[in-house]
Amino acid sequence: MFKKTLLTTALAFGLGTGGAFAAGGIGPIDDYEFSFEGPFGSYDQQQLQRGLQVFHEVCSACHGISRVYFRNLTEETGPGMPVDQITEFAKNYFVPDDGLEALPGDEREAKLSDQFPGNNGAAAPDLSLMAKARAGFSGPHGTGINQLLKGMGGPEYIKALREGYEDTPECALDSDIEGSYNSVFPAGGYPESCYKDGKRTVPGSWINMAQPLWGDDVVYADGTEATLEQASADVSAFLMWTAEPKMTQRKQAGLTGVFILGLLTIMLYLTNKKIWYHVKHRQE
Repeated sequence: MFKKTLLTTALAFGLGTGGAFAAGGIGPIDDYEFSFEGPFGSYDQQQLQRGLQVFHEVCSACHGISRVYFRNLTEETGPGMPVDQITEFAKNYFVPDDGLEALPGDEREAKLSDQFPGNNGAAAPDLSLMAKARAGFSGPHGTGINQLLKGMGGPEYIKALREGYEDTPECALDSDIEGSYNSVFPAGGYPESCYKDGKRTVPGSWINMAQPLWGDDVVYADGTEATLEQASADVSAFLMWTAEPKMTQRKQAGLTGVFILGLLTIMLYLTNKKIWYHVKHRQE
């Protein structure tokens, strides 16, 4: 029994610490070193600003981030953008008018105090919590070992999904499956020609979303070259921030708590030594 448990644990850690992994029908996901990973990590403001630009110019056509307030974009632990700039930026979005003289269905330009409006036009999911919703897929199914040890989780999945669009596999060229083929998207239905000896011969599956990023979709305001990998990483980091806007503060609070508890432990140990010194060293 002990050997079996030990073998299972070793296998789990062996699968969880690799450079790439696949679980639950998801194609291989490569690790990517985001600045916010690890106990001392924090968001890169420039990356978040680029990610906001990618979201605004590309992703917002179909997706919303309705849990984010426009004022959050001015926070120092987030994009840290000037208030006047975000005030003007918010005017690109329209929200329901809640004024006293407004009629049902009336809209107005968004303000700092408003949330990003939802976008259900394409029946696409809201991206506010996407990075957290996908955080549990990593490592052996249900364990999240890669997320714990390497920080691999939702952002890596989002980045890999953006870069995972490929031509339809030869085994499925004659099938009537609709959508775009993505080597990372969780496996769905496959034609019989894509199976051999009862096993699939290709990873991934078909996704209704057409390839959103190509590498030349935006012209970054800071002059960064907008490659496919760069844009995918930037928008993934931004979506992680939308899901965890207080991550930096939580890490700081946690490290402060660990420091204080460590100090108290040392003081308790020294106090215990002093109180019992005469008892332990008394002479008979």
